[in-house]
Amino acid sequence: MTALRQRKGSKGKDPGTLWWTVLCVVTGCTVGVSLGLLCCIYVATLHENDLWFSNIKEVEREISFRTECGLYYSYYKQMLRAPSIQEGLYELVNDNTTESKRTINILQRMNIYQEVLLSILYRILPIQNYLEPVYFYIYTVFALQVVYVLGLFFTSWMLSDSWLAGALTGVWYILNRIDTTRVEFTISLRENWSLPFFALQVAAITCYLRPHLRPAHQRVVLWLVFVCTLCFCLTWQFNQFILLVQALLIFTLDALDFLTVKSLYLVQVVSLLSVWLLQFCNSMILGSLVLSFIVSVSILNSFLIILLSVPMLLSHFYHLLPYCCKILQLRSDEHIFKFIKAKFGLGATRDFDASLYLCEEAFGLLPMDTFERLAGTLLIYPYLCTLSVLLIVLALAAMFNLRDYDGDESTFSMRSDIAYNLLHTVFFGLLAFSTMRMKYLWTGHMCAFAAFGVCGKEVWALCLRVIHCNTKLRLVRYSVPVVVLVFLYYKFWPRLSEEVSELREFYDPDTVELMNWISSKTSKRAVFAGSMQLLAGIKLCTGRVLTNHPHYEDQALRERTRQVYQVYARQSAEEVHRLLRSVGADYVVLEDSICFERRHSRGCRLRDLLDLANGHIMDGPGDNDPDLVPASHPRFCQAIKTGEPPYSTLFTRVFQNKTFHVYKLKKTKKKSKAESGV
Repeated sequence: MTALRQRKGSKGKDPGTLWWTVLCVVTGCTVGVSLGLLCCIYVATLHENDLWFSNIKEVEREISFRTECGLYYSYYKQMLRAPSIQEGLYELVNDNTTESKRTINILQRMNIYQEVLLSILYRILPIQNYLEPVYFYIYTVFALQVVYVLGLFFTSWMLSDSWLAGALTGVWYILNRIDTTRVEFTISLRENWSLPFFALQVAAITCYLRPHLRPAHQRVVLWLVFVCTLCFCLTWQFNQFILLVQALLIFTLDALDFLTVKSLYLVQVVSLLSVWLLQFCNSMILGSLVLSFIVSVSILNSFLIILLSVPMLLSHFYHLLPYCCKILQLRSDEHIFKFIKAKFGLGATRDFDASLYLCEEAFGLLPMDTFERLAGTLLIYPYLCTLSVLLIVLALAAMFNLRDYDGDESTFSMRSDIAYNLLHTVFFGLLAFSTMRMKYLWTGHMCAFAAFGVCGKEVWALCLRVIHCNTKLRLVRYSVPVVVLVFLYYKFWPRLSEEVSELREFYDPDTVELMNWISSKTSKRAVFAGSMQLLAGIKLCTGRVLTNHPHYEDQALRERTRQVYQVYARQSAEEVHRLLRSVGADYVVLEDSICFERRHSRGCRLRDLLDLANGHIMDGPGDNDPDLVPASHPRFCQAIKTGEPPYSTLFTRVFQNKTFHVYKLKKTKKKSKAESGV
């Protein structure tokens, strides 16, 4: 096993040393909380200044919750409008407004326990006369940034044994806001709720792996790891994929003889099973990749063949996962597997759902300008130096660990907590490189890891030894971070002051006009079809029934969305009318920004994805696959504007402005007779 450095002077400390330790701890905690509050106030100010949130109308505030953010916030609003907490919960468990002609359990399908909890707290706390519901919601999300910064702060502090590292971590996190968080403009996204708990979980694991932690303290810290993991899993539907990466790095450390901690696997399993129960036995969790992986590892560990059986592990995992999915009849996440397969060149795909992800910039490779921004704050340089040095040390220590079976202390060693954080930044760095949206899992921890390199003993001691420098280690590891902090202050403080003084205003009159028309001119039980992003806003602002929505983790919903999106494909009026009526639509909202889209290149426009999925040749100049054929009908969203039969026979335009066109579906004679005969 890895040789761990013994602590000196742990017993028999004199009062002066004890008071100095207490003073350092109090100072460090004060600095950490202060930086967390500074980050919270900073993002809250940016949000207010960007939208003039305090001065706009309620409908404009709700429209500012774009795409799926509006969907999640609508359930918070729904809970507050319910006559009682019990009735609000019943409406969520038996929801028939999110998907027309279907009754679904929102608590099972979506991770919205945070909205439920906040709505209950707002009801029971005496704050209704002082704080509007929307402010209670957004301030809670912004306050979680304090938790996020503290998690990173304590991780760096424990790795380096210096709160200066935590201070540098917090400063870097704030200065690199563009790449570390997007909370100020995507408040309700699930990651903004879950990542603070993930950072706190990493800090708790770091503490758990520290050398010579007493068993009683280990049990307390392990409970903290469990609570943080549970909160993380409960607030984000992609938790299983993040925990899979974490399980892989724990397995790697175990295989290299840096860890023999099986309790971390147990924490993951118990957390996921707890979420499974809280989400009404959601089968997607039982069939998750991480549970299949942990089961495979456990089976192999029982035969004591960890390292020598990596191929066997992968083979077992590969065969176990499809078996579990077949038993549980899982199809909820198949679009993600199709996306991964196509992304890594394992086969071309015309699958509509996978192509939606492939064509979005957020799911592409990490842009190179990210590193230019990180270099501008000096973050990338100590990060790369620390990463390079410690990877070499890790490789050498691993060789000694696997060779020295007698247990003697090897020449090269690495603390378990450092090894864990090293592989954490490597694994999540690779994930960020492959998918830009995942960079927020990496860049925050990057700040903590780089600060550890600047303030930690390990890297500086090795570097000073290599260059034969007799400079005192303590002088270097305390003076360098102070110099960096002073430099960052003088370079970026004026820029931050200027940024928080910039004032803008929310302006989207076309969407406001649409929402006001829907609220005043349509029935409360009217069913609306359209793009996923717009329908989430319609549900929030008007409470009308939807045909589809942005929470895409359901196979039946994905198929329904593809049917509704035929309004942007080359389909006949009769076919589009039939598809919309089959999902219960009364109105369909067409958007010129989608029908005449120019944001994406050819092949990635929504109309192109639909043409490919339907086997039709795409619009515009360019190559087409030889098996594609010309469509026999014009594009529906364009042809319906002519107002000629059969479009005028089946649809009536009831609203239009420069952005939106709303059509009411007419009931056909055939359907009317059928309905009258029922």
